[in-house]
Amino acid sequence: MHDYDYVMLFLSYFSSSIAYMEPKNDTRISEFLLLGFSEEPELQPFFFGFFLCMYLVTILGNLLIILAVSSDSHLHTPMYFFLANLSFVEICFISTTVPKMLMNIHAKKKVITYKSCIMQMYFFLLFVGLDNFLLTVMAYDRFMAICNPLHYMVIMNPGLCGLLVLVSWVVSVLHSLLQTLMVLRLSFCTEVEIPHFFCELNQVIQLACSDTFLNNMVMYLATVLLAGGPLAGVLYSYSKIVSSIRKIQSAKGKYKAFSTCASHLSVVSLFYCTGLGVYLSSAATQSSHSSAEASVMYTVVTPMLNPFIYSLRNRDIKRVLNVFFRRKP
Repeated sequence: MHDYDYVMLFLSYFSSSIAYMEPKNDTRISEFLLLGFSEEPELQPFFFGFFLCMYLVTILGNLLIILAVSSDSHLHTPMYFFLANLSFVEICFISTTVPKMLMNIHAKKKVITYKSCIMQMYFFLLFVGLDNFLLTVMAYDRFMAICNPLHYMVIMNPGLCGLLVLVSWVVSVLHSLLQTLMVLRLSFCTEVEIPHFFCELNQVIQLACSDTFLNNMVMYLATVLLAGGPLAGVLYSYSKIVSSIRKIQSAKGKYKAFSTCASHLSVVSLFYCTGLGVYLSSAATQSSHSSAEASVMYTVVTPMLNPFIYSLRNRDIKRVLNVFFRRKP
């Protein structure tokens, strides 16, 4: 038995605890159809090449960030520790959806098995949650560095940094497990077409032919708590940061303080703005492809741009990468 089968067995075991909520007339399907983007055959080679290039650039860029942080002792600080973790999550995040899409385009099919869909949904929720929490933790790190610089290294010690990352993992795992188990209790009839390029939670729930009220309630409540809470934390941190920067007398001091959090602020803005754009676009239109096209921004484009944002604005990262490629700094 492979690891994949063990995970499915684990999920099935826990789903039995809420089996009493399942309808008696249960119909299980074996596969879904991912409609993806345009169905025109002449555009498929373009989509394959386009997303393959973006995927490879994302993997390479984030790997370089991880190598740079791990290879230079000067970068063994809380900020770069969180950055390396974020880069690892970005690699996992994009690898959850894009490889399957590329396989389907290459094979000229749109099928994903029921088990693979459940697994994809689980890992997607896991890594998007981790992305969200790590950005919040990084905002707190910048808040402590700018608003409390004298005690920064004492407060942001390795133990606390590790604990913050561990808590982010635990909460994300529990949330994705809960959402996945809630989907396992649903029945699916004949409508198995998902108007997306991956198994997105809301799209899958809408295809169920059993009662989805509880699923929707859990999904919306989790969105408010696990997205709204971290966003509020980010906004609070940056309100304090802006207040502290305004108290600095010299323009040079203000620029130096702002430059330490400019990259993170850019990534946070990109992540939340694209996520909000996906939500608004899916709510404003019923087009089968509009939500998929909008989701490309935060599932593919954002993980690809993050290493560029951090490396292009960070002298330490650029210095280590220059040494890594044996070029003169």
